[in-house]
Amino acid sequence: MQKVGSIAQRVVIMGLLCPLPGFGVGATLAASRQTIVVNVTPGGSAPAAFEAIGHLAEAKATDRLGLGVAGIFSYLGQPRERCQAQLTEFLSLAQRHEIPIVIQLDGEQWWGDRPDLWNWWDSARPGYDPENRFNVEWSGWGPEHAIKIAWRNWGRQIRVLPPPNFMSRPYRQACHEEMRVLVPLILEWWRQLPTTQKHLLIGIKLGWESAIGVNSFYYPDGNALLDRPESEDPRTGLNTDCLPDRGVATIGYAAVTSAGLASEGPLQEAHQVEIVKRHLEDLCALAATLGVPRDKLFTHVAGWKEQERLYDAAVNRHSCPGWSFYRYASDPGKDKGVRRALEASDAPHWAAVEWLLMGRHDSRAWREAIERTLADPRCRYMCIYNWRDIKANPDAQQAIKGLLGAP
Repeated sequence: MQKVGSIAQRVVIMGLLCPLPGFGVGATLAASRQTIVVNVTPGGSAPAAFEAIGHLAEAKATDRLGLGVAGIFSYLGQPRERCQAQLTEFLSLAQRHEIPIVIQLDGEQWWGDRPDLWNWWDSARPGYDPENRFNVEWSGWGPEHAIKIAWRNWGRQIRVLPPPNFMSRPYRQACHEEMRVLVPLILEWWRQLPTTQKHLLIGIKLGWESAIGVNSFYYPDGNALLDRPESEDPRTGLNTDCLPDRGVATIGYAAVTSAGLASEGPLQEAHQVEIVKRHLEDLCALAATLGVPRDKLFTHVAGWKEQERLYDAAVNRHSCPGWSFYRYASDPGKDKGVRRALEASDAPHWAAVEWLLMGRHDSRAWREAIERTLADPRCRYMCIYNWRDIKANPDAQQAIKGLLGAP
């Protein structure tokens, strides 16, 4: 018998003979076409990114593995016309270069273009309405605890707007209104593609590490810091293993109240998880109603504490689950939270929707990490964040080209 050399080849062959232990239990070859995807920024730099990634894709010598591009469209963070224009260009670039794509629709992390939803405190700014305090998160039971400011750390700490109350009716309506414009635009493009290009739509992703109190967290008495210099902000950051407050101030009271889960007593981790689950399931149900097939729809959740309940919020009956992988990027099969959630999922696929091998690694380490990530045949795609880093990383590029050219 001919010796099989790569990790991915060995695992796939073994997967045909017996289920993968824990990770990918019951997996089939439903995801016979897997894709390495690289996240790019829509807009002015997108054409150059597509061209460069297209050159990488020239190494492709197998139908088993492809190379694609992902883009994030924050529909509450910019005017609708601009978002539509960027999306239309993105779709056009995909077809022109024949590169498969993932479209991420974000209504969580950036919503600065909708002060009519979040500005409850500054009468001198557009959108001011005291009732907007019901559309943002609270740090206690009651609108008197509405927050004005939050913090995010994606490499460095920055100030951001208060996060939305995921269960606020006006907020949900705003998300639905934008999705009812953008999702049909994507589907119309996909349906008009010739049969030979239908594969260009890998999927639509909803959510962006959906959580409460992580990517928009709140320091105790944070409102008092709004009018003070940013240099005076605390720098302690998060203790992600500490639930439900993540080592700062617990938030989620607004959504929990709006959902009728509780209105007094300690706010629980289970409350926050239930809100995120409802939030994603609502968005996915709308996308499904608009015509997105389940195998083209993905969620995006992250787990920060080992096996925390939040992993499970990625699973719903309308979509395929997706998670971020940083700590376990070198071997996602070791992530017990993901393994547990996959055992509860009957979706045809799942995805490593945000992935990066951190630190300095040679091409062999990159290749082995990518192979391990795609070892479960149900893993439809993995998305490397971000192209701006990969384009300056010859080892990562060499690994990708090697895998694309493997028989």
